[in-house]
Amino acid sequence: MAKDSVATSIRSRIGALLGILLLALSLRAAVVSVSPLLARIEADIPFTEFTTGLLAMLAPIAFAIFGLLTPRLIKSFGLEKTLIISLALAVVGQLARVFMPEVYSFLALSIVTLAGYGMGNVVLPPLVKKYFPERIGLVTSGYVTMLAIGTWMAPQFSVPMANLSNWKISIGSWALLSSLVLIPWMVQLFADRGVTRPEHPVNASGAAHPIAKINPWKSKVAWGLAIYLAGNSAQTYVYFTWLPPYLQNRGLDELTAGNMLALFAILGLPVSLLVPLWVPRLKNPIVAVLIFTACWIIGHLGIFLSPTHNTALWVCAAGLGQGTFAIALLMMNLRSRTTYGSGVLSGFAQGLGYAGAAIVPMLFGLVQKATDSWGAAFSMLAGCVVVMLIGAVIINPPRTIEDDSPSTEDLGKLERID
Repeated sequence: MAKDSVATSIRSRIGALLGILLLALSLRAAVVSVSPLLARIEADIPFTEFTTGLLAMLAPIAFAIFGLLTPRLIKSFGLEKTLIISLALAVVGQLARVFMPEVYSFLALSIVTLAGYGMGNVVLPPLVKKYFPERIGLVTSGYVTMLAIGTWMAPQFSVPMANLSNWKISIGSWALLSSLVLIPWMVQLFADRGVTRPEHPVNASGAAHPIAKINPWKSKVAWGLAIYLAGNSAQTYVYFTWLPPYLQNRGLDELTAGNMLALFAILGLPVSLLVPLWVPRLKNPIVAVLIFTACWIIGHLGIFLSPTHNTALWVCAAGLGQGTFAIALLMMNLRSRTTYGSGVLSGFAQGLGYAGAAIVPMLFGLVQKATDSWGAAFSMLAGCVVVMLIGAVIINPPRTIEDDSPSTEDLGKLERID
């Protein structure tokens, strides 16, 4: 019986690992597959500067709203069922939006798609903490790596797939990847039923200590991570939305501009491998933040001042700056002690963080249009760097979100989270 239990646990963990990695691979396709094809899409669906900026805002807005809602869904349905709901939304949204005849219906179905992926963003860190509490750095390294590969795949292959077929098939085909993610998690719902995993800290004697309900609105850790993620994500989504149009405006062709976005995306791969294995060893994680911030600054300046000369070099620098995002994902587990705490911190930080980032990509386009100057638009990225560094200072001390909530030992009458 014991051997059967151990074998079931091992199979369950393997299934969970496969599900986590496939989920990470699929999470960014809907975000980065559209902008390289935007000029082609406009032949069928007319986009303006306003609706292009609105498209840029959709991902961070959807991630923000559903980042705040997802912890409640997790509490009601559990991690795995919440994830399956999110994948169903993503698949339906991706398949349906390519049949929309005009811009606002296309954007509406994009919201459905991004809502699903926003939920998936929040669920990932607590899934790692639930199934692999003793291998958080290693598994985080794996899933952030797959996230980087997925972010690279969509812009890299979107234009070639559209050349072989059309833009609708190119964009809609990424729903297949999300459909594949459903398989291991549907299996996991049944395979993991008999396995008990602690949701609370365990002391030396093996006894679990429930904690009081966490209020992230009163947590310095949660606010710091949200501020940090807002500054980071604003920069990333400006690149996802505006890098190809900007480079085409400055003289590069459609394919080359799309390849530069793919290069930016794939450079999240080496830092994704490095950050979760290196940063937990640092006494002060802000050291790593400063190194990657320097990469962001070099990339911003190079792309603005010399967009058609040494373009790949500047894009590489900005791409390596994405290490700041890998740090944010890692901190969701390093700054929490429980699966519950990780879920609350993940939802709050991504909810408010993406909300803060949402307006920047749209303003980037509007400012450029109003001033007829890319310089005014690029100056906004400097403000994003400052915001990110403020958040980094706040989350640098080794404090968890549970530390900002009173323990049930001190307040026994408080509601306990089971």
